Amino acid sequence: MKNSNNIFHQNHVCPWWLIYLFDNPIRRLFHNPQKIFEPYIHDEMTIFDIGCGMGYFSIGLAKLVGDKGMVIAIDVQGKMLNGVKKRALKAGLNKRIHLHHCNIDSLNIELIGDFVLTFWMAHEVLNTKHFMNEIYSHLKNNGKYLLVEPVLHVSKTKFYTIINSAKQAGFKIVEHPNIALSRAALFEK
Repeated sequence: MKNSNNIFHQNHVCPWWLIYLFDNPIRRLFHNPQKIFEPYIHDEMTIFDIGCGMGYFSIGLAKLVGDKGMVIAIDVQGKMLNGVKKRALKAGLNKRIHLHHCNIDSLNIELIGDFVLTFWMAHEVLNTKHFMNEIYSHLKNNGKYLLVEPVLHVSKTKFYTIINSAKQAGFKIVEHPNIALSRAALFEK
């Protein structure tokens, strides 16, 4: 019997070896982390990068939070987190990036953050309502959540289904940022 609170299902999660197609230097032409996140991220913030993959955005976010901020890189796959660790060490940002291995039922975190990012991963979630409630509960009042989904892989209907789950959790839409190859929504708690 399936647990109805399962967030992820292994068959829906992007395999670790496929991430190399997305996380490469060419991607910076389309998804420059500093340009995307600079309007939202400030020194000393606590950021959750959920479904962080091998840390493409975690590294960029860590540069923006400064020495007193932190990025919690969260993934269900240990191999992804190992990739983040290697990249953080190479970039000299390992003190700002904290690795967190979640499970299929829960993010399993106790911290409260200022900003949450789910970039091209929310469509992998089985129980979107449970997932959005968890995100909401781990954000400070007035905290922001940026949802970004791939336009070629996630239909407009599926995207708005995810948005509706976020609204049901209590989020309010602030704007729809223009992010290349993506559908995006910025929410506030």
